[in-house]
Amino acid sequence: EEYDARKEMPGWNTYPFDDTKWLQAEVVSLPGGKLEAQLNRNMKVMDTVKPIGITESAPGVYILDMGQNMVGWLRMKVKGQSGDTLKLRFAELLQKDGSIYTANLRTAHSADTYILKGNSMEEWQPTFTYHGFRFVELTGFREKPSLSDFEGQVIYDEMETTGNLETSDPMINRIYKNAYWGIRGNYRGMPTDCPQRDERMGWLGDRAVGSQGESYIFNNHLLYAKWLDDIEQAQKENGAVPDVAPNYWDVCTDNMTWPGAYLIIANMLYDQFGDKQPIIKHYPSMKKWMRYMKDKYMVDHIMTKDNFGDWCMPPESPELIHSKDPSRITEAAVLGTTFYYYLSNLMVRFAALAGYPQDAEDFRKESELVKEAFNSKYLHTELGYYSNNTVTANILSLRFGMVPEAYKEVVFRNIVEKTMKDFNGHVSTGLVGIQQLMRGLSDYGRIDLAYRIATNRTYPSWGYMVDNGATTIWELWNGNTADPAMNSANHVMLLGDLIVWAYGYLGGISNAPGSVGFKQIQLKPYSVDGLDFVNTSFHSIYGEVRSHWKKEDGSFCWDISVPCNTSALVYVPVADKSIDPKEKKRIVGEGGTFLRMEGSYAVFSFPSGSYRLKTRL
Repeated sequence: EEYDARKEMPGWNTYPFDDTKWLQAEVVSLPGGKLEAQLNRNMKVMDTVKPIGITESAPGVYILDMGQNMVGWLRMKVKGQSGDTLKLRFAELLQKDGSIYTANLRTAHSADTYILKGNSMEEWQPTFTYHGFRFVELTGFREKPSLSDFEGQVIYDEMETTGNLETSDPMINRIYKNAYWGIRGNYRGMPTDCPQRDERMGWLGDRAVGSQGESYIFNNHLLYAKWLDDIEQAQKENGAVPDVAPNYWDVCTDNMTWPGAYLIIANMLYDQFGDKQPIIKHYPSMKKWMRYMKDKYMVDHIMTKDNFGDWCMPPESPELIHSKDPSRITEAAVLGTTFYYYLSNLMVRFAALAGYPQDAEDFRKESELVKEAFNSKYLHTELGYYSNNTVTANILSLRFGMVPEAYKEVVFRNIVEKTMKDFNGHVSTGLVGIQQLMRGLSDYGRIDLAYRIATNRTYPSWGYMVDNGATTIWELWNGNTADPAMNSANHVMLLGDLIVWAYGYLGGISNAPGSVGFKQIQLKPYSVDGLDFVNTSFHSIYGEVRSHWKKEDGSFCWDISVPCNTSALVYVPVADKSIDPKEKKRIVGEGGTFLRMEGSYAVFSFPSGSYRLKTRL
């Protein structure tokens, strides 16, 4: 934004300002279209950041460090002479010489200019733009400015922060903080991929499972309900759904994975908020897209089409953006078919909710044929893995329910062996596979490996980003060694299911099986060696759900809260797969009803209320 304070008209919005020199309003034709009320709230200043440092990188050139990669604008106080021109250039990164790095902004101007009216102290911030930045280059100042002259104003859609998570592991806490800043920095009336460069687009693939994790931290209900409207409005007449919505960039490549977010997010709104209206509203559109993909690309019940692959998986060389090694690349038809199967089963659920029982039966039968064809073509029964044995191929097949019962154990064993032997206990997936990885490992008994992946500090990992100065989430696992001009320092696509896992597995807060909107809550924390406490809370539509646990002197101490008009299945960790009768009696005395033993948990039912539980580990 460029602002010339000399052209201000004091009192322009008060009576009796003389506006005779203003241009007169003209009658014009209606713009057309359909006028609808805005579903989601406006953007506004939601937070402020104080800068932590200022240096002079060259004579008269000052670099302001906000200490945090943020999204919004800079408010400043300045004093000078009329006509003094101040220029502010924004960047996420610095070069080795201390100057700002802007190649990754591509063609984005990313600068503000302010011309002083002079004589007195002036305060200003822009109105019609925003920036993604940590650093600001300041020029045109008569002398070195003071830190107190500046304030970063954080701007995103007005919504409540509903979740909180803190653990005994500083790295988990830091990654969570980076995720928090990245997520809210990309809420702009739609979820954008990045806030800083000449893109800022609503890429569907970036926000599929990620939207569920976000829903624990923020009340993003209205934002995502509105975005589903954008997606349907961007749908082509033939049924194709683009990869970007609103489709300012008209990218329509006929994926199953990216447009699949349309269905996944509708399902999230039902599960997390109990809102089935988006499913009912968009059901015909979703059905049209599924039929379009089937009719155009399905061959012998195999969905042959995918375009972007497992985007940005860690490549074999640190300077590469995308892998060129066939053994690391998941075949397009594997991605397409697993997603078609998963989405078909969502359509079974949607058809029932929307009142189309025959559709539900049709999608169910079709999914069975797809599963049979997929296993026939891609399951190597003698070795127990799918396709070329990538973690993504195996984890999708397992998580989506495509693996025959007799092969589940060996398929999972291949996931673990691949992760440990070929990737030394690190992530090997890109945008698609990471959506299922953390929960998949944990569900099959290896939460220790999921925890290792979450807390790794060497490449590739979220901790590697932190140790290399990241205060949000990078676009690339190797964002500091691949072409830096490609790397956005504020993307959220590689979070995958990390936040869902942190709340649902470390904290233990999720919907009970068969429940939506947290009408019945499941509290089931997973104990991990090396993690001594987890404090988690989430404000559901019924009220606050709280799970605060700690390990203390061989005991598991747990404070829980169950909101009004709900109940909870409470999985209490116990020693030796049994519960001491005294502990059981004490928990029943708290108000719980003992249901059963399930593995290393004693399962109780609790009504609404706050409780303090304690068992031996």
